[in-house]
This record gives sequence, C-alpha cells and structure tokens, in this order.
Amino acid sequence: MINKFNFKHIIWDWNGTLFDDAWLCVEITNGLLKKYGLPTMSTDHYQEIFDFPVKEYYKRIGFDFSIESYENLANEFIEQYENRRLECKLQRDAKKMLSFLHNEGLSQSILSAYRQTSLKDIIRFFSLDSYFVKINGLDNHYAKSKIEIGKKHVASLDFPDEAIALIGDTIHDYTVAQTIGVNCILIPSGHQSKKRLESTSSILLESLADIEHLTTKSTC
Repeated sequence: MINKFNFKHIIWDWNGTLFDDAWLCVEITNGLLKKYGLPTMSTDHYQEIFDFPVKEYYKRIGFDFSIESYENLANEFIEQYENRRLECKLQRDAKKMLSFLHNEGLSQSILSAYRQTSLKDIIRFFSLDSYFVKINGLDNHYAKSKIEIGKKHVASLDFPDEAIALIGDTIHDYTVAQTIGVNCILIPSGHQSKKRLESTSSILLESLADIEHLTTKSTC
C-alpha cells in the first residue's frame, strides 16, 4: 500500500472520534438543563451548538453563571459522566483503524481535552494503550482548549509537521491542527455536525472506515 499523503504520524482526538460518547453528553446535559428549569435539546441541536471552550457553550444553551457557577456545573457534569462513561463504546471500526494504521507503519498518539488521568484509565480499559506512543490530556476537567498541550505534544514528536495529521470530530480539532502546524482530518461521528465541519478546509471523511482511503494499492 502507498500512503497517499505521506503521513508518518497520526494524532487522535478521543471523545467523539475514537470514543462514542456524544449521546451520553446530551443525556447528562439535558438532565442539568431540566434541573435548572431550562429547555432541553436534541442530539442534532447539540451537534449544531456544541463548541470549545465549553464554558461559552454552556452560556449559549442558557446557563446563567450568576445563579450557578460554571465550575459547579462542570463538576456536576463530570461526576455523572465519570459514573456512566463505561456505558459508552468505541466508535465503529475504531480498533480496526488503529490496527490498520499500525500495520501500515504509522505511529499514533492521543491529544484530548479529557482529563489526563481519566483518559489513560479509559484507554487502558479498552486495551488500546499499546497503539499510542504518547497520550496527552488536560490537567483538569473544564475542557477549555487543547492548543497549549497540542504545541508541546507535536514538539515532542520526531516528525516534520507536514508528516503529521490530527484526526478529530470538531472545528476545535481543526483550529488546534492549524495552530500547531499539522494536517487535519475531520469525521462527523461525534460532537459536531457534518455541515459545521464542512466549513473548514480539512480533509473530511464520512467515517473512520474511510481512513483506508488515505492509502492506495501499489501498481508496481
């Protein structure tokens, strides 16, 4: 097989990209909205409005931080999320594609807005840790941005920027990739809609399985 884009390293986002957790985020958020007397939302609406930093997204869905602080709301959310996260599964074809890229000779890592300790635990739970040379998450659960850790992450990789691609499911992943100077591949499988992802200039795939299209059979 020939690597059409000459990628040597893949940086994966976790939530929504490899881990199918958007539905759980909608359920928990709707529970909080009900608790504070606010309108709930559908999954489609969630995918149209969710964004980073999460604090600003909370404002857009109606939370008033003069009544309840963002920190308290985030703590309520993450407590429920951590209690229920094992109800979620990997995205379809996630492990297959990790294995495929490994067999194609690409190294792989994780860059996530999920808290580092929780991130490592859940990756170990799914027996995926052997696929990754590096796993980086945030040092808190407020999901502000992963740009700063992204800069350190890519600086620690022994590859030129043009040989690295970040695969994610949100416009924030595209912004991170642009800022740290690497390629971006987006998949509308998680927290944002295909329509929103189409507003970027990233490579857009329909599903994880389409990662195989990044290579082509040799004619030699």
